[in-house]
Amino acid sequence: MSATTRRLTTAQALVRFLSAQYTERDGVRRRLIAGTWGIFGHGNVAGLGQALVEYRDVMPYHQGRNEQAMVHAAVGYARQLNRLSAQAVTTSIGPGATNLVTGAALATINRLPVLLLPGDYFASRAADPLLQQLEHPVEADLSVNDTLRPVSRYFDRITRPEALIASALNAMRVLADPAETGAVTLALPQDVQAEAYDWPEEFFADRVWTVRRTAPDPVELDAAVAAVRAARRPLIVAGGGVHHSEAEDALRALVDATGIPVASTQAGKGALRHDHPADLGGIGHTGTAVSDELARTADLVIGVGTRYTDFTTASGTLFRDPGVRFVNLNVTGFDAHKLAARTLVCDARTGLERLAEGLAGYRVDEVYEAEYRTGKARWDEVVEAALRADDDTAVPTQTQVLGALDAVVGDDDVVINAAGSLPGDLHKLWRARSPRQYHLEYGYSCMGYEIPAALGVQQAAPGTPVWALVGDGTYLMNPTEIVTAVQENLPVKLVLVQNHGYASIGGLSESVGSERYGTAYRHRAADGSFTGAPLPVDLAANAASLGMEVLRAKTVRELRAAIAEARASDRPTCVYVETDPAPTAPPAEAWWDVPVAEVATREAAVRAREQYDAQVAGRRRHL
Repeated sequence: MSATTRRLTTAQALVRFLSAQYTERDGVRRRLIAGTWGIFGHGNVAGLGQALVEYRDVMPYHQGRNEQAMVHAAVGYARQLNRLSAQAVTTSIGPGATNLVTGAALATINRLPVLLLPGDYFASRAADPLLQQLEHPVEADLSVNDTLRPVSRYFDRITRPEALIASALNAMRVLADPAETGAVTLALPQDVQAEAYDWPEEFFADRVWTVRRTAPDPVELDAAVAAVRAARRPLIVAGGGVHHSEAEDALRALVDATGIPVASTQAGKGALRHDHPADLGGIGHTGTAVSDELARTADLVIGVGTRYTDFTTASGTLFRDPGVRFVNLNVTGFDAHKLAARTLVCDARTGLERLAEGLAGYRVDEVYEAEYRTGKARWDEVVEAALRADDDTAVPTQTQVLGALDAVVGDDDVVINAAGSLPGDLHKLWRARSPRQYHLEYGYSCMGYEIPAALGVQQAAPGTPVWALVGDGTYLMNPTEIVTAVQENLPVKLVLVQNHGYASIGGLSESVGSERYGTAYRHRAADGSFTGAPLPVDLAANAASLGMEVLRAKTVRELRAAIAEARASDRPTCVYVETDPAPTAPPAEAWWDVPVAEVATREAAVRAREQYDAQVAGRRRHL
């Protein structure tokens, strides 16, 4: 071997390369790939498995229990660190690889970086078909990993060792670019993983990927400033891009100077602290009354780092002013152009700072400011009533569970949720005290995200109390990473709410005429319905069997004590509570389009269709 090359297997070269990649933003440098999650099988144990042993001093390895969950953990890690550091996930060929698809979709939809390294068939076809190989009659180069193509921002199959050089660089480019990032997949044929090659030493040199703070185009900026100055009732919609860019201070400075109120998406909540006078809370179908009332009369909506999902826009029915226009500040042109907006394609923090400079001396009318402050005060009373428990000896409702948690957590605790009825309650009611406290995955709203994501967040923020809030439905989908928390000594806290079924979908089912069919966890009755007794399932005992310390709470008083004890614990701890199923959260303040059967014989569906037709008539295309 010459002095300018190093003879390594492809897998060894990849791991060594990954250990030398860094991001840098605002002068702060981080490892781009800070560790690797893995489950080994025949498709990766002799290649990447051996390489991770070879370089265990520079590439931390984390053993997972479920491939999808490993991606969720990596996503939680990346989100906590504002996309500046990520993790890799390796699996075998076959079901290990296809289990990555849901996690990859979640990462890409939420614009969060994760590197996927699944094993693949033999590039040489020496063993063909091999165990778990998908055989396609007319596409011999197709494997199950091709299911990852549509959910990856970059995909390549490394069929020769030297092909890794260009592909690995492209993978890092995408992961580090806030305008392109998401899941990146490098499919690794088993024989190529173990094949040796003389690699140029430059491939292993430390490499820094600058995370750009792109400035707005001057013409776009001037147009945006003019649009704001001409507006009577401007409203800012803060999305996840505010957090990713660490733009919270810039947003607050703009709002303090101009008085423009701020409503937040699920990903953007916490962009302003909840007690800031201009923070109106969530917006859209799960939003607050004050946010949605102002949205209906806003003549200019300023979107910052938001994708404008159907929950945010109330399926196109929320922004009702006849002359409403949009200014969208986003790092990607794809999102900035939504709703026929004027665009500011730039970094969120830089864009907000330049916008504030251009708006020097501008402030909204004092009548408008007084209006939204009054609306905020009214909503604060609604929140307080929903979270309060007047009887400490009673079985808590779900909103009182949130109230008990709110009373105990510190400003920097992280609260994680993704699916069920909790996201709606949290978006309306949670009082976010810091930028990273509110961690809702609502781009994919993936049941089973919460527990593994808590592991990733805990890795990214050691010493910070991290809470995973899950219902019984979500828990049953993906509890196995509890074992990983125990193994890795990650003191995550789990609040497990038992309400005996899919509560959120049950309510939705009733509203669309499907009569809550198949949404409860109950014995099947003689008529085929699920109306029998609750199933004799003890989820607390299950969590304990997986290694968690479990605290059972039956009353509000016991719940508060259990949450305080869990927060102080230095080991993985579960607070289990069975709730009063009576709904106590405020009703939805805006519509969400779930199509209802156009023809039906059952009265519930007929009534639901009548209501649907009335709502859909208010949909608007913003052009």
